[in-house]
Amino acid sequence: MSILVTGGCGYIGSHTVVELLNLGKEVVIVDDLSNASAKVVDRIEEITGKRPSFYQQDVVDKDGLRSIFKKEQIEASIHFAAFKAVGESVQKPGAYYENNIMSILSLVEVMAEFDVKKIVFSSSATVYGSLNPSPYKEDMPVGVPTSPYGQTKVMCEQILRDIYISDNNWSISLLRYFNPIGAHESGLIGEDPSGIPNNLMPFIAQVAVGKREFLNIFGDDYETQDGTCVRDYIHVVDLAKGHVKALDKLNQAPDVYTYNLGSGQGTSVLELVHTFVAVTGVDIPYKMAPRRAGDLASFYANADKALADLNWKTEKSIEDMCRDTWNWQSKNPNGYENQ
Repeated sequence: MSILVTGGCGYIGSHTVVELLNLGKEVVIVDDLSNASAKVVDRIEEITGKRPSFYQQDVVDKDGLRSIFKKEQIEASIHFAAFKAVGESVQKPGAYYENNIMSILSLVEVMAEFDVKKIVFSSSATVYGSLNPSPYKEDMPVGVPTSPYGQTKVMCEQILRDIYISDNNWSISLLRYFNPIGAHESGLIGEDPSGIPNNLMPFIAQVAVGKREFLNIFGDDYETQDGTCVRDYIHVVDLAKGHVKALDKLNQAPDVYTYNLGSGQGTSVLELVHTFVAVTGVDIPYKMAPRRAGDLASFYANADKALADLNWKTEKSIEDMCRDTWNWQSKNPNGYENQ
């Protein structure tokens, strides 16, 4: 029996596939490669010694999915496949609503046809919106997200809850995670954003490798310890292990489980920059820029529930995240297009 990983060639998906394979699981990747590289499959094999099955396929295409389910013995799915750039979602809301909503609807419909009713869903801390105070807890009301991307995560969570209400044989895990950074310690897989990065760490890494002249820091007048935004950073390998734990939980009893995956610690933009410089010895020139609309001063997780229910917590430090990011970026200055 295999685990289906949609978006398995992407940043978080590829690291999760590695963890699954290392535990002896069979894995089937479905990815349309719209924001990923097929070279990831070779890198995964190089790390684990095992090659996952791979289908270049859009999850929205139900007939294409059905053909995969007919060929492979799928027992559960982990769904990463979605558009994820917050800024782009503001510019192209229709594309985000269409892709992110239709992909989950397509997947669960085909899963139900084949009586596969276990799914781990890649959600986001953005569902808490701007009204809840940090640290965020799972029992807080879902807020008003500041972007169409965040709104699609709220809607997908609701779709999955409604599916469970209609058929309580489903076992569903909603994973709300915070700011994944870092890379696999091998330096073979990591974050490879197309175009302009949407997150802080890829910008830092691109400055470090010489692709960008300096880093813009948006706002230095927030009510935080140094005036810059505070976020909850989590190593992508810790995050991947959280998905594996959540998958195991689905075997206990049908239900809808909701977990924050974060460190529970806030780190400011300047703290992250200074740590990167200290760990790597590479200077990161930066300039202060005006605040960006929609940025919150501070948000971080309360991850107690994941510890209690899943026996999961973060293990890697900010220093580990910076070191592994630089290991990846320095070996792959142009991402997967090096070769």
